[in-house]
Amino acid sequence: MGAYRNGIPADSLEGVSWVKSRHSGPEGNCVELAALPDGDVAMRNSRDPLGPALIYTRAEISAFIFGARDGEFTALTT
Repeated sequence: MGAYRNGIPADSLEGVSWVKSRHSGPEGNCVELAALPDGDVAMRNSRDPLGPALIYTRAEISAFIFGARDGEFTALTT
């Protein structure tokens, strides 16, 4: 992992562009992702945009996304 640490306040990540899924609901029930300058990826809760951000490597985010696409986490949503 790069220069950023897990739990860093999301609002301290200046100059990043947060991306929200188009599947997000109007109540803010989603997570947002942002590419960091060092190549890592930050994730924050859209209901708490000033709260902590979790930092992942691109490989970790890829593993999660492919697992979600394959339905590996479906049991957590029912």
